[in-house]
Amino acid sequence: MTALDDGLYSSVRGSTSANEVSISARIPAWQRGYARRLIVVDCLAVMSAVVLAHWLRFGAMPGTDLAYRSMHYTVVSAVIAATWLAALSINRSHSPRIIGVGPEEYRRVLLATLSVFGAIAILSMLFKLEIARGYLVIALPAGMAFLAAGRWAARKLVSRARMKYGRYITRVVVVGSEPAVHDLTKSLAREPWSEYEVVGACIPQGAGRGKIAVPGVGVIPTFGNESNVVGAVTATNSHAVAVTATERLDGRGIRDLSWELEKLDVDLLVAPGVVDVAGPRLQMRPVSGLPLIHVEKPNYNGAKRFEKRLFDIVFASAVLLCGLPLLVGVAIAIKLTSRGPVFYRSERIGINGQPFEMIKFRTMVDGADTLVDKLAAQNESEGGVLFKMKRDPRVTPVGRILRKYSIDELPQFINVLTRDMSVVGPRPPLAKEVTTYDDYVKRRLLVKPGITGLWQVSGRSDLSWEDSVRLDLFYVENWSMVGDLLIALRTLKAVFGHSGAY
Repeated sequence: MTALDDGLYSSVRGSTSANEVSISARIPAWQRGYARRLIVVDCLAVMSAVVLAHWLRFGAMPGTDLAYRSMHYTVVSAVIAATWLAALSINRSHSPRIIGVGPEEYRRVLLATLSVFGAIAILSMLFKLEIARGYLVIALPAGMAFLAAGRWAARKLVSRARMKYGRYITRVVVVGSEPAVHDLTKSLAREPWSEYEVVGACIPQGAGRGKIAVPGVGVIPTFGNESNVVGAVTATNSHAVAVTATERLDGRGIRDLSWELEKLDVDLLVAPGVVDVAGPRLQMRPVSGLPLIHVEKPNYNGAKRFEKRLFDIVFASAVLLCGLPLLVGVAIAIKLTSRGPVFYRSERIGINGQPFEMIKFRTMVDGADTLVDKLAAQNESEGGVLFKMKRDPRVTPVGRILRKYSIDELPQFINVLTRDMSVVGPRPPLAKEVTTYDDYVKRRLLVKPGITGLWQVSGRSDLSWEDSVRLDLFYVENWSMVGDLLIALRTLKAVFGHSGAY
């Protein structure tokens, strides 16, 4: 997926033959238009930041009569804004290769911003320019916030247009074996807001096939085998070709194909077939003319473990202290409205298969666990491993409210402080669930279970068992502190939107 994220873009260049002109004309212009609109967004963000810094620092807007005492800062603001925008351009933060998807866009924006203000600090020290530090202290975070907010808003508008109107789509022809085409198509279809749409395939057995069915997605037309890629691109009006696992297309064949597609101004993408591995673990290493992809091993120890534990302690302590009045109020409500204990204690399986007692506010009638067998026929979970019911009769009226906003999970922060759980991690499984795990699924137990995680921000109870496992394993294979912070922020949206909570 990472290779595709970096590659499914194309640019329009001139061509000579009639065929090349017709294909080049079909390449979408939305990438270039999107990049131009981002330039306008960045200009507004940068100008807003320097104007805000000038106003807050000197008490007047630049260029007004009231700003005569700081008139030279009007020039300073203009120079900083121009330099800032130039740095964004030099760092290629508007490149169609990176805008609209992944963290690289934000990384380049941050790098350009820090470069500008670092250069200003160095020049101020060398030439004793005496630029007000308060001005820079305001301009830097304000500009970064405005730039990030503008890029985020632009992404949301494009995503909404894709899901609602089917616009801003990159059409892709996949070349490879039938199972590989299935896997790639299903992976891209999991995110309907992404820009990629598989519109055709070239498979080894494609000469006698007209289409292949991809479960859960639909029917993909085939256009012969690997020798008919150009014909497939023409027939489907595609903008890119993705080569995945194939037996007949060797290294020289891929090179020749890239030359053919280059003439047509169509991108060639090579999907390595490594699934659910994030970018930081993939390193490109050219060796003897071969671009080798090195997959780093997951790291669960050392400084990363210390950072995660420190984050858990600080976050859990803050939530429990700030939420103490709410915790007391919930406890009283539960006690007054239903018989039984305030807390529900359930044995769960933690890191390395060690059992622990998870604490939650009780949201069901006392003894609800004994009623599971009677309700087993009404299980709505796909896969059958978990038990889920949207209208579970065991849930109390107060419990339904607590579940809707995930308030029942607040006592689990006690489990975080006792080292049984983490703030972010895989879903804590029941012991009977673990008995059904194979070696593949058991990798979920390599890290502590979490109060929230990718499963929480991606649908919660609406997820199928297969998707829940896939998200948990992706987290285990790629966990990082930045990822934990992003998941924690996304959890707030999931909780207040109460999607998938029942």
